[in-house]
Amino acid sequence: MAGKDIAVKKYVVRLSVEEREQLQALIRKGKSPAKRLLKARMLLKADVSEAGEGWSDSKIIAALDTSASMVYRVRKQLVEEGFAAVLSRKPRARPPVPAIFDGETEAKLIALACSKPPKGRARWTLRLLENKVVELGIVDRASDSTIGRTLKKTFSSPIADSNGSSRRRPTARS
Repeated sequence: MAGKDIAVKKYVVRLSVEEREQLQALIRKGKSPAKRLLKARMLLKADVSEAGEGWSDSKIIAALDTSASMVYRVRKQLVEEGFAAVLSRKPRARPPVPAIFDGETEAKLIALACSKPPKGRARWTLRLLENKVVELGIVDRASDSTIGRTLKKTFSSPIADSNGSSRRRPTARS
């Protein structure tokens, strides 16, 4: 096969017949995310097996209008993690910012919001609750918007009516 430019590569793509068919079906459908389709095309072009085209990285980069690092990462991921890992997105291990309120602290916040407001106040405000949950040691820190979002999840709180919740009451006209 004189048309194949095979340099000495650390990550060589060798696809099975089933994997090639799966990639070709994916491209034929065209209903997948663009990055997945690009990776499928890259793998098909880089495949050095008998049925593959065995293109060089520079040829793949020019044909698919991508970067050298992208081609390298796709090759590396295929060899190290397997075929399925290349075509699927890596699931997020944990949220970027851990939740301030878990079930127990949320229950304490709701109980506080349902309790009698401080002296001289008709009701709890988000700012008052913000200061009180830190003062009581329920959480280390919390903003009024976080407290508002947490309380908005429940309608059992008297503060739910004052924080912009969308609870509708029947009117005489409806």
